[in-house]
Amino acid sequence: MSLLRFFPAMYLSLVALFNLAPALADDGTSPRPAEWAQSVEVQYNLYQMSPTLYRSGMPDQGAVPLLKRLKVGTVITFLPESDSRWLTTADITQVQLPYRTNHVDDADILKALRTIQTAEANGPVLLHCKHGSDRTGLIAAMYRVVVQGWSKEDALSEMTQGGFGDSTHFKDGVRYMMQADVDKLRTALANGDCSTSPFAACSMKNWFQSAHLQQ
Repeated sequence: MSLLRFFPAMYLSLVALFNLAPALADDGTSPRPAEWAQSVEVQYNLYQMSPTLYRSGMPDQGAVPLLKRLKVGTVITFLPESDSRWLTTADITQVQLPYRTNHVDDADILKALRTIQTAEANGPVLLHCKHGSDRTGLIAAMYRVVVQGWSKEDALSEMTQGGFGDSTHFKDGVRYMMQADVDKLRTALANGDCSTSPFAACSMKNWFQSAHLQQ
């Protein structure tokens, strides 16, 4: 049996990892694909993914007027530190969803995607981490695939070659994406499930709470 048939996920992961290249689309040698996130402000590594979704590195107080001009209604951070240190306006909702790409699971992805969708109903949303590359990059790529229907290949190309940061930071995100079951994630998102597995910690917690209420 060939390696491709016996270890397809491993093979594709290795191919993706060995083909990571630093910001090929932004080096001036080829035009940036129109469907990729487009640069808004270089200082904050701020890009627009869609009319209602932006991504960036760590903002500061100087970014607040820009966010207001963009009509951002919600800022979602994937860092363990609160945004309240720089974001003091009551006009923008703050959401904190800390996670690490080397420990990410389906529950983390579903929680982030569901939070984004809920927030988008109230206006544009900004996603950010420290540099705007790995944690933000993985959630942005999974949004592309699960919500917007992109292929994994297209989402990975944007994530690793879109000029968002050092390509060596993406290996954990690439690994997760290659093994992720998109159909299961999409179904779980639509059904309101916290994970794709009934044995996940959040699923078990929900089951026990439901059983307790029925007693």
